[in-house]
Amino acid sequence: MPTDWAAVYRETFPDLVRYLYRKVWDADRARDLAQESFARSLAHDPDQPRTWVFTVAANLVRDEARTAVRRKRHLTLLKGEAETAPRPPDPHGELEAREREAAVRSALDRLSERDREVLLLWQSGLSYGEIAERSGLAAGAIGTTLARARRRMVDAYRDVERGDVARG
Repeated sequence: MPTDWAAVYRETFPDLVRYLYRKVWDADRARDLAQESFARSLAHDPDQPRTWVFTVAANLVRDEARTAVRRKRHLTLLKGEAETAPRPPDPHGELEAREREAAVRSALDRLSERDREVLLLWQSGLSYGEIAERSGLAAGAIGTTLARARRRMVDAYRDVERGDVARG
């Protein structure tokens, strides 16, 4: 039976955008990548379409990150160190939100790739079974892995808030 991509889209798109946002930290780019993920998935008829779309999205983000690194190296070679113009001060509330976002990013960066991936997939609404399939972990290990990843995330966030030097 062919995949009902319209239903998968309606049920998955908001979760996919949330997942991608936490990968790229840009709402517009996250929506674009989610659209691209669905566009690329339409040519396939996977057994688990939701997991398939998340896998395509993760691959797109990974490819984009590699391209960005290559581009940055190339520009650095061509232009030397780029200078950034100072930004005008933001309103107090926006500044606090950015500081929290930066702290969360930094805490996520301190986690292992597995912990980060499992947390982001769970936060995006995937079931334990879908997380197991996507991450390669045993389905019975997802609950424990998530609990430990959450605890590590809280510890990492506290370290960032205290200004502790990154581990590792």
